[in-house]
Parts: sequence; structure tokens; C-alpha cells
Amino acid sequence: MTWEEARAEFPLFERYAYLNAGTNGPIARATAEAMAEQERRDLERGRGGAAYFERALELRDEVRAKLAAAVGVPPELMSLATSTTNGCNIVLAGLELEPEDEVITTDGEHFGLLGALAASPAQVRVAAVRELAPEESLEVLLREVTPRTRLFALSHVCWMTGNRFPAEQLKRSTGLPVLVDGAQSAGALELDATAFDFFAFSCQKWLCGPDATGGLVVLDPEALAVAAPSYLSQQAYEPTGAFTPREGAARFDSNWTPVPSLAGLSAALELKPEGRFERALEMAARCRELVAERVITAPEQATLVTFRVEGDSAEVVTKLYEAGIVVRNVPGDEPWIRVSCGWWTSDEDLARLVSALP
Repeated sequence: MTWEEARAEFPLFERYAYLNAGTNGPIARATAEAMAEQERRDLERGRGGAAYFERALELRDEVRAKLAAAVGVPPELMSLATSTTNGCNIVLAGLELEPEDEVITTDGEHFGLLGALAASPAQVRVAAVRELAPEESLEVLLREVTPRTRLFALSHVCWMTGNRFPAEQLKRSTGLPVLVDGAQSAGALELDATAFDFFAFSCQKWLCGPDATGGLVVLDPEALAVAAPSYLSQQAYEPTGAFTPREGAARFDSNWTPVPSLAGLSAALELKPEGRFERALEMAARCRELVAERVITAPEQATLVTFRVEGDSAEVVTKLYEAGIVVRNVPGDEPWIRVSCGWWTSDEDLARLVSALP
């Protein structure tokens, strides 16, 4: 399937220059149809009986395998989560950190990670790297390491600037555990998430899946405590609540994902046009060229491009939406707008954006 053929599966693109997959990706017809078909089946046949539960469990296994393939890990290392935030909370709770422990993060993180860090008893050290060139951020992060450092917790791609943070290099340089917020790389970049100890991501963004779906890679499931068990965490349990965890990362599955959502996500993960990762990077580079005088994002990063605008960025975003162009502003004092470039992004989309900018 070519990217043009795959793009035609998204009715949204008939109306909008949709450049905000970093928040929510577009939904394909096949995804919506799979969800609607499962809802219809549930309406007519109910949500009970052996056939219903067999299908639900088969879909869980199917989605687990597809998500694992999407981020380059074996299925046994993949847990089904509800979001990046959910995955980060599972990891920070399971590590059982102490008040004297330290975690190093950056000044460019989403609250989905920061909230989990704040709930941990550990001390948090923040490296100011958000606006540094990526090749400079590694040294700054390494300077934060002390004998009490137990974890690096940072984004693969900064949701604010679009720059990559050096998660792989931190692991190689220190051997310390690394928790990666993969919200802006899963589905956007070709990945080998086995490079990290923990990799949390959402599926409604670049993977174009339903809301409240996500994944968590745990490289060594036996080394992480199950701090918030769900019914799906166990393979046997006692009247006291003592339980035998399931094999692999499935023990961290956080809840019963709605079966229509599983059906929709499975369909979404089938839409994989050849050359999709290369094309997304090409479109991001093209976008960066078009806003070169305003750009914040360093060259050759990922699929987010952030740039300055004149005036109130929220007002600019509203006016662009009224013109059929969907982007988002970056919260904070700087007048920044963020553009998400997927494999589906066209030259016409970018031309519409640039021509409508104040």
C-alpha cells in the first residue's frame, strides 16, 4: 500500500490539514468500522458467554503482539496500558524507590511523567536541556548523576520542542535504568525499545488508535514489583489476596480494555504503508524548512516541529483551526506552535499552514 492509498483511508483529510497527531492521531475508516462492528455484536449478542470472552482474550493477545512489533520488542515484554501516564505510574510505583533515592529528568517533560515522579518518594533532579541542541544535552544530564541516582526518566522526543533526548546514550554511558516516555516516538519513528528498561506510550497518537489505549515495555518483568495489580495481573490467587503473577509483562496489564477498543486498535495497527517512517521524517524536515526563520526544533530530530509566532499562540491556533488547519500551541510563556508531521502529511497540508500563518 502506498502512502497516498493509505491516506485515502482517513476521511478527516478531505476537510482538514490535520497536523496534530502529537495530541490525537487521525482515525481511519477501518478503525471506526471495527469498533462499530464490535459494538453492534455486543448489542445483539451481549457481553457474556464463552465466545465473547474467548474473542476478548484473543484480541488482547493479537494487540499485544502487534504493539510489540510496532516498537521492536518480543510480545512477552509488552503490557497493555491505557496511556503513557498509566505506564509511567506503573513503573514508578513498582520500583519501590526510597526518599534517599534520586531520579533525573528534564525540564521538557509532560505531566504524564512528572506527576508519577512527584508521587514517588524519591528526590527529583531536573536537567535544563529543553532548548539545548541535542548533542549538548547528554553532558548536562550526566552532570546530574550522583551516587544516589537510581533512574533516568525522560522523553524520547520532547513534546514541547520536538528535539530528541539522549535516552539511548544515557543507558550506554551509565548502565542506570531508563524509563522513557515514548508518547511522541511510538508509531512515529522506527524503534527498538529493548534499548530501554521501560518504555511507556499511548496508542491514540501516532498509532492512530482509539482513546485510552497504550502500551508499556518492561525489559525485565521479574525485577519490577506489581504495585497496582488488576485481575489480569495474576494466574492464581489465594483467599488472602496473595497471588502468582502472570508470566512476562502481562502481569502489569492495568485493566480490562473495552473489546471495541481492542478491535479498533488491531485494525489501526494494520495500516502500515511502506516507507512510512522515512516519509514522516521527510515531511518534518520540509516543514522545518518552510518555517526556518521561526523554528525552535533542531535539524534531523523526529516528527514534531515547533516554531515561534507573533502574538498569542493560542489565538493563532484558533484562527488556523477556523481555516481548516489543526495544530496546537505549547503551554508556557513562549509563543510557540507545534506541528505534527506524519507519513500522511502532504505538501498541500504544509502549504496551507504556511500561507495561513500571521
